[in-house]
Amino acid sequence: IDAIIRNAKRLQRLTEDILDVTKIESQSLKLNKEKFDINKKILDVINDIEKQISDPNKLKILFTEPREAIFVNADKWRIYQVISNLLSNAIKFTKEGTIRVATQIEEEEEEEQDDQNDDRGGGGGNKVVVISIKDTGSGISPEIFPRLFSKFASKSFEGTGLGLFIAKSIVEAHGGKIWAENNADGKGATFVLSLPISI
Repeated sequence: IDAIIRNAKRLQRLTEDILDVTKIESQSLKLNKEKFDINKKILDVINDIEKQISDPNKLKILFTEPREAIFVNADKWRIYQVISNLLSNAIKFTKEGTIRVATQIEEEEEEEQDDQNDDRGGGGGNKVVVISIKDTGSGISPEIFPRLFSKFASKSFEGTGLGLFIAKSIVEAHGGKIWAENNADGKGATFVLSLPISI
């Protein structure tokens, strides 16, 4: 019965991923935006995702919630989906150590501000929330790295390689960015995404 339930859930996830990819490619992905505190949403995801950790003594998720709320105007479920995917991947590729989640407010990069100034005739100085997920796992394979956010890019036998493609499309639909890098100390990787904050 456990095996049937496990495989039914995998089939459900696969079906949902394929439907999302179809929506993205036909440009019919709709966002139901509302204002909410991104830090509270991250805590929700962590509480749900910690159940995936097989040995809590060997692997911990650490999130230091900032004292002040950070509000975004976004689709709650879709942002949950992105953060959940990134944390699930971190757990899958990290046998022991820590997964550190952090949020901070930053100015948008200069080039983005210049583009916006050209379009809108002045302004700039827009702020974004930057969410980072840093693990101590196996890191990103050099073979996968160049096509990391493409469809079917995966070295895992369990995954479909659609999660990061969907995550990137969702983040970009919100006017944000997502990127990744292997950590400088050679242990694990860091995934980062930015979203415009709601003033």
